[in-house]
This record gives sequence, structure tokens and C-alpha cells, in this order.
Amino acid sequence: MQSQVLSGSRRITISLFCIIILTSFWSAPGFGTVVAEAPDKPHSSTGQSVYDQRRSLYEEIELLTDIPWYWLAAIDQYERSITSRKGIKKDNSGLVSLRFKETFWAGPFNPNLEDTNPATIAMFGGIGKDATGDGTADPANDRDSLYSMATHLLRLGLKDEDLRIALWRYYQNDSAVVRIRQFTKIYKTYNKVDLSGSAFPLPVNSIYTYRDTWGARRGWGGLRIHEGTDLFAPSGVPVRSVCYGIVETKGWNPYGGWRIGIRDLNNRYHYFAHLHGYEKKIEIGDVVQPGQTIGWVGSSGYGPPGTQGKFPPHLHYGIYQDTGVTEWAFDPYPLLKRWENLERNNTKKATS
Repeated sequence: MQSQVLSGSRRITISLFCIIILTSFWSAPGFGTVVAEAPDKPHSSTGQSVYDQRRSLYEEIELLTDIPWYWLAAIDQYERSITSRKGIKKDNSGLVSLRFKETFWAGPFNPNLEDTNPATIAMFGGIGKDATGDGTADPANDRDSLYSMATHLLRLGLKDEDLRIALWRYYQNDSAVVRIRQFTKIYKTYNKVDLSGSAFPLPVNSIYTYRDTWGARRGWGGLRIHEGTDLFAPSGVPVRSVCYGIVETKGWNPYGGWRIGIRDLNNRYHYFAHLHGYEKKIEIGDVVQPGQTIGWVGSSGYGPPGTQGKFPPHLHYGIYQDTGVTEWAFDPYPLLKRWENLERNNTKKATS
């Protein structure tokens, strides 16, 4: 027992020392006002990409709270992927995209919903914290906002289940909790923030053809529109993940036959249908990367499990955006052309 007390005291001392050191840096001119540039451009003064800057910030907050950086990255990315909610406005110049309801930040009974005084915010039960040592709890400050979210999540503990419950209490939305946990697994698996890579769903050196078939009429199972693009190819051509993501669905669908669904970090659901079969190691919950084989072109669907051959072999590819409120389909053809051109150009550069 005595050794546990000493260990706890030593940990508190180390944490306080870290806070003092980080606070001294944060209070330096310009340290807390990093500007996020385009993802593919380095920061003009530091030479770091925006992804490296975010990773550094996540790790700073991890040092203060013990919440793993990939949880913080997942929450930040989820907020970045959903439609803006009513609440405290945050411009696009910062590194993080957390947005808070005024009552969450300042406290539900605080008469001043724009309060930035940490003492009165705490008195009224708000979550706003001062992480930079400047005496204000500013929701527009990257470090203040991320540290405040982290300390709010810590109220129940550090176990995955504790964080899940804390997230549900904050969002009160099962879908938000599922998405954040999915994003957490992706970041943890690849151990980096820049997961913006892409790939064409079929090998660009294979035989295939496609055109924009979005909105075309379909009649099997009832009149409907075609929500995707058909890529015609010989049966057995590999079907590949177009993104970093996590397998969300797998199995038979009467319309799509053997199909697989992958969720990416932009909260988009990628739907691959009419497969001949799956790569045998792919299961629901697995993390995948661009260009990884997930199955093969086939002609399954339009009937009970195992139905084949009611149409020529092809891959039906669809994409759906989750806004945090609803999920809607959009035309994937422009993205397919972009991915195809990028991959062809990269292949030429590699062989030249």
C-alpha cells in the first residue's frame, strides 16, 4: 500500500512538472496560434505538415491526461466530418475542429454563455479549461478546446468502456460513438494522422470499362434509381479498397449479392457489390488500406443467397456520406476518374 501511495505521488509530481514545462512553451509568443494550411503543404515556419502539427498537439494533451492520442485524433476527425452543429463558432484556421454547445462550455446555469473565466466556468459546471496558462478558457483555442474535451472524458476513467460511456453522454448519439471508436482503431493501427491515400477499386492495368451510370433506372425489386457506378470487368478481377478504413458490413444482400462496406475517416461508406467472393482474411471490424484486395468481380445478386449470372460480371461501387444527422448517396464517378488518373500517373512515374 505504501509503495502504491509513493508511486501515485511520484506520478502527480511528474505530471505537474510536465504541465509547468508545457505551459512555459504555450505562453511563448505565437506558440498557441498555429495556422493550419492545406494538407499537402508544409507549414511555412516549421516545415511540418498539418498532420504532423495535429499529431504533436494530440500527444501534448495525451501527456497531460493519459488519453491516447488516437482517441483524441478520432474525436477531432469525427467533428471535422459532420455537418456543423449549432454552438460556439470556430473558424477554420485552427488545427482541431471541436465545437461545443455554449451550455457545455460555460455551464448549464451560467448567465454568461461566452464566459472564458476558468473559475466561474468550473463553478457553473462547465467543461471549459485553460490549457495554455493565459488565464482564459477559450473554446477557439486549439489547446484549450482539446484539453477540455479530454478532461471531460476522464470523468469516468481511462478504460475503453469508460471513454465510450463518456462519449455517449456527450453526444447522446449511438452512431457518433460507433464512428469515433472506428476512427480510433484506424489511427491506432497505422500509427499516423495522415491517412489520406486513395486507390482505384480495380487494378488500373486490368481490363475494365465504366461510365457515369448515376441515377439510371433500375427495376428489379421495384422501380428505383441507380446509386453508384458500374465497372464492367471479367469475373475474378481483384476488387480493392479505395481508402484507409474499417470493414463495416459483409455478407449477402438480395440487390447487391455478395457485398462489402467500408467506412473511411471522412465518414463516408464505400459499398462494393456483386462480388464473386471475398478475400478470405477480410472480416467485419478489420482495418484496410488503399489498394488492398477485399474480393473479386462477379455477378452475384438479384435473388436469394448464391444467385449468380443474372447480369454480366461487374463491380457496383457506391459511396454514402454520413453527416452526423443523416446518410445520403452521391455520384462516385468524379472520384473514380480522379483515383484512376492519379494511380496511372503514379505508375508511369514509378516506371520512368
